[in-house]
Amino acid sequence: MSNEARLHDCLDLMQTLMQYRQQPIHGQLNKIGNRYSMLHLDVLLLIYHFAKTCAGHILEIGAFLGGATIAAAIGVRDSEKQKAIMTIEPGGSLKHWRVGTKNILRDLGRNLAKKRVSEMVTLIKGRSFEPATISAVERTLGTAEIGLLVIDADGAVQRDINCYAERLADGCWLVIDDYAGPAENIKVTFTRRDVDALVAQGCFETLGFYGWGTWIGRWRQKSYFS
Repeated sequence: MSNEARLHDCLDLMQTLMQYRQQPIHGQLNKIGNRYSMLHLDVLLLIYHFAKTCAGHILEIGAFLGGATIAAAIGVRDSEKQKAIMTIEPGGSLKHWRVGTKNILRDLGRNLAKKRVSEMVTLIKGRSFEPATISAVERTLGTAEIGLLVIDADGAVQRDINCYAERLADGCWLVIDDYAGPAENIKVTFTRRDVDALVAQGCFETLGFYGWGTWIGRWRQKSYFS
């Protein structure tokens, strides 16, 4: 893609986000984000947009309490098309002043049910790189491809790409959190290292940075497999 075409796509994405800020979905996702997510509202709006418009299914690695999952589910619902949403979450607990929880999987399930999207989501309990998890994703996908990949896990982006690259559609939307943040945050260090390497290889195409440090881009299949 030429630099001119990429600049056009970057500006188009910014304009799309600006338009969503004037629509009811902005207030809806603001409430969801405050209750269930540590992602910035702009990122939730983009996840909604990508889920609504992408050709292919949706894979999320690191659901936490389900804020991004719910945003994607609303996007799929508004698209009026059949798209699978697979979300991977190993569980655990987290101390946080706003969204702390003693049982992530329990609260994730409750939140999806409360927002009436449980039946739209395939919740895979485990780690992204475990054979059982990969097999569960494969069973859900069948012969279809992934059109949106959201990664908000432990910073090992390259590992997760290696696990699912063969199922990513060319041009698949990518949302990767923790690209930027405090220098002492080891997750940020790993995430930026892997994302920058994949951009340099031509596998990732950068379209912007949103919220509190989330990288947004697209997958370029040919560069990965060349």
